[in-house]
Amino acid sequence: MTLDHTQPGPKLPEQTLFSALLTPHRSLSQTGFVVMMTIVAVGSFVAGMIFLMMGAWPVFGFLGLDVLAIYWAFRINFRRAQATEEISITHYELRVRRTSHRGHIVEWVSNPLWVHLDQKIHEEYGIERLYLVSRGRRISIASFLGPDEKLSFVKALSAALQLAKRGPTYNLAT
Repeated sequence: MTLDHTQPGPKLPEQTLFSALLTPHRSLSQTGFVVMMTIVAVGSFVAGMIFLMMGAWPVFGFLGLDVLAIYWAFRINFRRAQATEEISITHYELRVRRTSHRGHIVEWVSNPLWVHLDQKIHEEYGIERLYLVSRGRRISIASFLGPDEKLSFVKALSAALQLAKRGPTYNLAT
């Protein structure tokens, strides 16, 4: 009996060695935003009324524009916080899936055997940039993270890459 290699055979289940979902950190919650905007609006209104009573009526309008500018800036900040970066590693594939705040998706897929991790390190600050490099292509990852978070991320990602490079282990007893 001969095997026909053109026919699909039984596929072995792929084991996920590493999976991370990275999102930008935002310290201000929606409730905090409402409280802050209320304080800014009330403060600007009171200050504007004082200027209005003194006869400087244009200042009232400019303080209103300031409140609108602050509101607009925070809305943009919250919208940008919807960006994500998913990184997953199996024995056969390293996948980086980046979703922008507008919903645009970009994927980068490579064999983990060909990928190595490149770091740009500052003496005092720590890890500034992380790159995955494969076959002359380089992609920046984990830009959302701070230096300490990048350090622990590098350790976990490096361990998963080493595990993927060792290859899958098969248990024939089961």
